[in-house]
Amino acid sequence: MSEVDVPESHPRYESLLTRHRIETGVEKGITSQQGLIAQGRGEAFDYLLGERTIESADRAERVGAAHLLLADHPVLSVNGNVAALVPGEVVELAAVTGADLEVNLFNRTEQRIEAIADHLREHGANEVKGLTADARIPGLDHERAKVDADGIYNADTVVVPLEDGDRAEALGEMGKTEIVIDLNPLSRSAQVAAVPIIDNVLRAVPNMTAHARSLQDTPADALQQIVDDFDPAQALGAAEEAIRSGELE
Repeated sequence: MSEVDVPESHPRYESLLTRHRIETGVEKGITSQQGLIAQGRGEAFDYLLGERTIESADRAERVGAAHLLLADHPVLSVNGNVAALVPGEVVELAAVTGADLEVNLFNRTEQRIEAIADHLREHGANEVKGLTADARIPGLDHERAKVDADGIYNADTVVVPLEDGDRAEALGEMGKTEIVIDLNPLSRSAQVAAVPIIDNVLRAVPNMTAHARSLQDTPADALQQIVDDFDPAQALGAAEEAIRSGELE
């Protein structure tokens, strides 16, 4: 099925397009087959959220944007699903906030790393990190431990969409500020994040970019106040409440 085969009148139009992008990502060697399973799991949580950005998530996206603007060395981590779903959007967020882009994969091969880097360049990226892999995140024994020394390893703030819980914990132990995008408020990644954004990456990344644009001329002390006023536990609780009590149409 191609995108043009899905009529916009279809009640699950957006969902079907998202699935198609993941399928196409697998065909192109960008997304692993396990990414299909992850997409289905996330879609279930999004359905329970009403497939919308709830108020607490929008606040978290604004806080995430403030963190990126305050950071000395922000990095956006990109895996296969992120590259398949929001390639242009992460490139734009990086450009607006001055962040680096770095490919990081659990099922890592040099071919997949190159394919994702090329895919991001096709969507406007000038530089993509992750190919050097000359540093390791302490405490991890799998391929996601491999990072660039001048990228994620030395970053002070990292956006980690659709993140593995163990790497999220390890990055936190390194003292990094983590902005996690995850549709499951009970996941380890969301639980350890400085800024848990419980939203679909399709909505979250453009929202963060919009907030970053609106905050670009904000003084550093005002940005810091936005950051200081944020309560991650409250954001997680609001998302869980929305999932448990929401009414499905």
